[in-house]
Amino acid sequence: MMLRRVQRGLEELYRIESTPEVGDFLITDELREQLGITRRPREQLLLHEDEGELTVGLFIDDGALSNLAANDPTERLHDGNLQDFLLVVEGVSHFVYLTWRAQADRAVSALELELQAEIDKYVTCLLGCESLDLSSSLRHRLFERFEFHDDLDGEELDRYRVANRMAHRYTSKLERLAAERRIGELLHELRRFYRQPLGGKLALAKSH
Repeated sequence: MMLRRVQRGLEELYRIESTPEVGDFLITDELREQLGITRRPREQLLLHEDEGELTVGLFIDDGALSNLAANDPTERLHDGNLQDFLLVVEGVSHFVYLTWRAQADRAVSALELELQAEIDKYVTCLLGCESLDLSSSLRHRLFERFEFHDDLDGEELDRYRVANRMAHRYTSKLERLAAERRIGELLHELRRFYRQPLGGKLALAKSH
């Protein structure tokens, strides 16, 4: 249920056509092990392309889903469910963006996925969870008070750093629009950003 709600929320936010049901693509940790996946974080999007056919699998930790079922973040977002909620938003964001681009036969990079997920985590909290303190502390919490996993390789670490830095800069504009209650402009900006290629996203982020 939580996965479906987040998916529908992102589709409505960005005014994109419905993407495949994310719940149909969930995989187990046992399957990841069978596939020989050595690094198995709590959220992971797995892709395999063969002769133009794309196979997708999304893993999200069962403990996170169980916690959110018992502590609904749309009713109250707090320290006990925030990290698990962000985990789910990240996974669903990856899935929705990838499948939306695939439906249009457009390629997508790992950096695009990470950058868009960082934006989606921020804006989902900003617009959908009224109980959270939505001052600048939200950006501080998401983009400054964090630690990277110590098992990331150099390329992955660089990608996460760039995504975090660019999202931190870009969301400063979103924060201003929200504080001034210019919600129409905020939504227009988000939808414009979503449809940009990577170069366009980075340019918009650097301009703020």
